[in-house]
Amino acid sequence: MIYPIVAFGDPVLKARAKDIPAEFEAAELKQLIADMFDTMYHAHGVGLAAPQIGKSIRLFVIDSTPMVEEEDEDGQPVEPSEPPVKRAFINPTMVSETGDEWGFEEGCLSIPGVREMVYRHETIVIRYHDENLVQHEDTFSGMTARVIQHEYDHLEGVLFTDKISGFKKQLIKGKLTRISKGDVKADYRMRFAGAGRK
Repeated sequence: MIYPIVAFGDPVLKARAKDIPAEFEAAELKQLIADMFDTMYHAHGVGLAAPQIGKSIRLFVIDSTPMVEEEDEDGQPVEPSEPPVKRAFINPTMVSETGDEWGFEEGCLSIPGVREMVYRHETIVIRYHDENLVQHEDTFSGMTARVIQHEYDHLEGVLFTDKISGFKKQLIKGKLTRISKGDVKADYRMRFAGAGRK
């Protein structure tokens, strides 16, 4: 099932998501994860958090392959400097964020057409359960760490636009207002607060 992506302005994106309880039906959770991957790929994303489909639970999926793919000067693919990661993160907890902060122009499926420079730590340690409910504590660096930090922020009710300067926020305020009202073009279905579905 392809879900509509919740647009900027919906309160679900600003709320801290709740843990998925242990009694949550495993088959239902696996189906939700599969649907989230399908929704993410359909929208050409590299990560998707449950609040972005209107579910305020602590779950996100990522596939960092497009972010770590590299080419030589002739445009031929080469071995990436970091391995791509495709994974579901259930009830994650950020253990640490370390290393120098580095900037990258980020975007978000919930905020189409807006990209801004965001600074994040190089390396993270995160504790989570996978789709088989096996617990992990893993270290990630580089682009994969950035994708995870972006999606983890969604579970905390934080958007990448919350991490930019007040001046930059003023510059994009009009765009964000238009997005919240449904005045935006996206090549995937979106859901707008108080505006039904589009």
